[in-house]
Amino acid sequence: MAESTDSTATAASEATAASGPTTTAATTSTGDAPAPTATSLPEPTATGPDAPSTSTGPIDTGPPDSTGTAGETTGEPVDPVAAVCERWAADRSDMSEGTWSGAVAGCTAGDTGAPGRDNALRLVNLYRWLAGLPPVGHDAGLNAKAQQCALMMHAEGMLSHDPDVMWACYTAEGAQAAMNSNISATPGVVAVDLYMVDPGNATTFGHRRWILSRSLGPIGLGSTSVNSCMWVIGGQAGAGAEWTAWPPPGIVPLAAIHVPEVPWADVDETGWTIQSDEIDVGAAQVTIRENGVEKPVKLTTLQGGFGSSSAIAMTPQGWVSEAGKTYTVQVDGVPQPFSYEVQVVACP
Repeated sequence: MAESTDSTATAASEATAASGPTTTAATTSTGDAPAPTATSLPEPTATGPDAPSTSTGPIDTGPPDSTGTAGETTGEPVDPVAAVCERWAADRSDMSEGTWSGAVAGCTAGDTGAPGRDNALRLVNLYRWLAGLPPVGHDAGLNAKAQQCALMMHAEGMLSHDPDVMWACYTAEGAQAAMNSNISATPGVVAVDLYMVDPGNATTFGHRRWILSRSLGPIGLGSTSVNSCMWVIGGQAGAGAEWTAWPPPGIVPLAAIHVPEVPWADVDETGWTIQSDEIDVGAAQVTIRENGVEKPVKLTTLQGGFGSSSAIAMTPQGWVSEAGKTYTVQVDGVPQPFSYEVQVVACP
């Protein structure tokens, strides 16, 4: 069964049921980024919301590099692979969605049951940590609107960033959230993994780019047993990264590329990405090599505004990422060419 995904849209008028919100879609949004997108699993398996939490996780700048040095760690050197795998396992040890307290009958939005919202936020911050970005928190007001959004999608049985006023359980708050959110036909926790793989958004990768946006935060998280909305537009944060890649530089679990919770698609299939608000990477020439041998890729200039002003995708052609191998990514055709290494590891 095909999955529909909504990345992020640049304007409400351009958003579709599978394209995502735009940064200009609502009065609370900022910038010119397209709207988030919606995604769905063939068979949603998780259910539920959770109690609000302001926990954002460790304040650090990313995983340790190959020398065992992390952004803000001090003391004895660490095994960098073990450190990354430990964080990956710990942050994914609880993937439960919680139990939704609302109901379509009576249009009761309810809330996501603990620990659903906390688990979803932790996954967002896990991916941002791997990419060297700071963690984000969530906002109670945005959570409430995202919850109304999730109820609307559930009640109507459709995904849209521009829901009609005649929709079942329609509310102005829910519609506002739909315009400003990644939306999914899955509950909130598994949706995070789906957004990062981002199938069906080959020209935008809007879901992934919003999660890895330097301006993200705080976010809003709402979920029913079937649908979820993640408010991502209008962030007040300001990470200093000049560019962000996925898979990112450094040590990367193979399971972050071939995510077990999204068995029908993976990052090698949908594409690697580089995004930036400061460098026009859309016209860059990118090569990927492993042990000096060039690995063929298809380059795609991505639409601007979906979580970053510019971005490019590099889709592997005839090869897949393998644990135990290091891939060197060379980016040319920009004012200051740069390169980075992706060390793929198999975590226990």
